[in-house]
Amino acid sequence: MSHPTAGPLRHALATRARVVVETRWFTGAVLVAILGNAVVLGLETYSGLSERWREWLLLGEGLFLAAFTVEIGLRAAAFADRPARFFRDPWNVFDLVVVVLAHLPLMRENATLLRLLRLARVLRAARLLPQLRIILVAIAKSVPGTFSFLMVGALLLYLYAMLGWMLFAEHDPGRYGSLGRALLTLFLLTTLDGLGPVVHEGLEYSRWSVLYYGTFVLLASFVLVNMLIGVVINSLDEARAVEGAARPPGGEPGRCPVPAGGAYEAELRAKIAEARRVLDELEAGLRR
Repeated sequence: MSHPTAGPLRHALATRARVVVETRWFTGAVLVAILGNAVVLGLETYSGLSERWREWLLLGEGLFLAAFTVEIGLRAAAFADRPARFFRDPWNVFDLVVVVLAHLPLMRENATLLRLLRLARVLRAARLLPQLRIILVAIAKSVPGTFSFLMVGALLLYLYAMLGWMLFAEHDPGRYGSLGRALLTLFLLTTLDGLGPVVHEGLEYSRWSVLYYGTFVLLASFVLVNMLIGVVINSLDEARAVEGAARPPGGEPGRCPVPAGGAYEAELRAKIAEARRVLDELEAGLRR
């Protein structure tokens, strides 16, 4: 059986933690810590600096881990009155996993896993930078469309590679002597790098090479690339819409935006005042 004062205490803890978490200085401090962690991780790649400043780098790593632990503790405390909502935000889950794993002995004994885990902390900057977060969400949303694009592109490469092998294998075995070489040649040509010399060499043994390369470049470098750009732009628009719905101005993701002005705001303020009055009466009754 829970203590009768547990509810008000959790509410008070969540309110105070939320005030700290939603301040600009807190967000700025966390961003500075993330960037500092990235700098320290980069310095460790230089063997001379790593050996000379080993103790200071280890101290910095410990301080950053402590700072991230305090941060995730405050973010979790902000949801003390509604713990389930904390885990509804994927960024909260990601932050919690990264911090908790860093404290496990198994991770700290494995240098490679520990470096990967510390590298994952750099990704946490995305939750503090709205534009970067939108781009990451857009990339995730574009995966299904990108997969379809890759399937179409692979089919196109295969067809043109087989056609190139049949037409040019005898005259240009270095580029079309096998299916693998033909695929590599065409893949490099999608970037239009070295297209001129290849076309000129092809004209020496067949005029049809102009039609072959022209249609391939048109389909692979223009049509397919523009299709991919369209998929990414559409995903970016969806990500902006999701971010706008999930994050009100100056608030945390997952909270509903409140329109400013009008009868709705006045009604909402009245409900908040009534809720506060009820909580005050409940707290006063518990103290008697």
